[in-house]
Amino acid sequence: MKIVLLESLGVPEEVLNACAKPLTDAGHTFVAYPRDTDPQVQIARAGDADVIMIANMPLKGEVIRISGDAVSMQIYEMTNGIQVGDEVELTGELLSVELGPGLLTQVYDGLQNPLPKLAEQCGFFLERGVYLDPIPDKEWEFTPCVKPGDAVLAGDAVGSVPEGQFTHLIMAPFDLKDEGWRVKSVKEKGVYHVRSTVAVLENGAGEEKALSMVFSWPVKQPIRCYEERLRPDETLVTKIRCIDTFLPVAKGGTFCVPGPFGAGKTVLQHMEAKNADVDIVIVAACGERAGEVVEVLKEFPELTDPRTGRSLMERTIIICNTSSMPVAAREASVYTAVTMAEYYRQMGLNVLLLADSTSRWAQAMREMSGRLEEIPGEEAFPAYLESVIAAFYERAGKVRLRNGKIASVTIGGTVSPAGGNFEEPVTQATLKVVGAFHGLSRERSDARKYPSIHPIDSWSKYQGVVDMARVEEARGILRRSSEINQMMKVIGEEGTSAEDYILYQKGELLDAVYLQQNSFDPIDAACEPERQAHEFNVLYDVLTRDYALSDKKEIRAFFNQVRQEFLDWHGTVYGTPEFAAQETKLTDLYRSKVTG
Repeated sequence: MKIVLLESLGVPEEVLNACAKPLTDAGHTFVAYPRDTDPQVQIARAGDADVIMIANMPLKGEVIRISGDAVSMQIYEMTNGIQVGDEVELTGELLSVELGPGLLTQVYDGLQNPLPKLAEQCGFFLERGVYLDPIPDKEWEFTPCVKPGDAVLAGDAVGSVPEGQFTHLIMAPFDLKDEGWRVKSVKEKGVYHVRSTVAVLENGAGEEKALSMVFSWPVKQPIRCYEERLRPDETLVTKIRCIDTFLPVAKGGTFCVPGPFGAGKTVLQHMEAKNADVDIVIVAACGERAGEVVEVLKEFPELTDPRTGRSLMERTIIICNTSSMPVAAREASVYTAVTMAEYYRQMGLNVLLLADSTSRWAQAMREMSGRLEEIPGEEAFPAYLESVIAAFYERAGKVRLRNGKIASVTIGGTVSPAGGNFEEPVTQATLKVVGAFHGLSRERSDARKYPSIHPIDSWSKYQGVVDMARVEEARGILRRSSEINQMMKVIGEEGTSAEDYILYQKGELLDAVYLQQNSFDPIDAACEPERQAHEFNVLYDVLTRDYALSDKKEIRAFFNQVRQEFLDWHGTVYGTPEFAAQETKLTDLYRSKVTG
């Protein structure tokens, strides 16, 4: 009998021969082949076989509950073929990611497998049980920043390597327990492999720890190697007017973007990733539909970084986990992303994490909770949903490191409530812990008002780029304008007084020229904070003036003209003579109708 093993998975030949010896002693023929993705090759190899064997794939999982002698595990792969009696190997380690130089520009799955390399090995259809090295196998130019005898704490830099436009710090592992560690030896400046030893530490007990440029860290354990946690009081500039002025986000703060399907969540994320005043952008596509994930993978490399003029991917990491992948991996992708964000924060950098969508993550928790037969909460979500979501957003923050640098992790999570219902549990649990709420409106997206953030229902606890007292006054005008609009839908324009109609037009002007932004215009797509403050002050003057207008046709024509002058103003470069000339034209226009 000829027995053929089609996938040896790198098992040494001597090990295979030892395992097959009872078969060969009995007179059977045993042949093992290395893995090959070509179906024709596999068919040719198995053509004269009597028995075909395919190696068992090792599947990665995590213990999530221990009850007496029973242990519950969640497997981060498809579980087809797992049966009673299968061997389980306990590693004694928590679910971890590898941290080191080379993470930037990478596209990973939730278990930190580099997807491009995975595709090269497995083809178009990714196979389970295949785990690749997440850190690129290359050499880096190492520069030491310590010398023998120096004391080292967890998270302290022992050297650095250049990674794109950043200086990537090689740090002591974050799990360095006590304070008695000193540098025994460190490599001189030079080029070394990423996994070669660059420094050796020792403590008073004579223990030694060899450091390479790579170490692992549990994804569900926050990194706390900093001096002090600070209040997020600095505005995170996104160059999106309705956010920076009306609904600001702070560096180290949190915000959520709930909205129905098709309301523009992904496009808004692109604008935030491109224009936000941060060093590193991490995108966690958690459980989104494959088409949307492909859109992210295609469009992000094409986005131009306004800082350098090169691809935005040079300072971006993407974690992909589609809705067609196992649900358990959605949880892993979120925690993998936030751990990488904390890692770069320890280097003194500002990081923006965009999680899309936390609803899919919550659905994964609901499914796992159901399998564990836990008592369900509202809409069958687990009772601990709020605490888990809160723990995730609490990993954002602005910190002072031991070297005095100020760094931050800002977390923005999208929520996809069914039917756009913001009263559902995931949205409500998120609103309890975030500092800003950017609710997208189906009504505004259908009207092609982008970004489709509802300016009245949304809110923020942070300080913006302009005087917030004036912003609240403008928001009040917008709110009264909306009320008059609702009234006009019932009684008509004819039943509205001229005073109310002017107030209605003021709100429409504010919406059209400030809250909406043309992302296709090279100038208007990104509005600097100085320009926002300047334009808002002019707009505020327009909104707070009284006008000598009585005829509705005249009122409508006047505000339409003002609106057009504002839009033309947006198309001029800030600080140029053309900008000043258009401003003069605008101010002369509206002041000509001012009473008094």
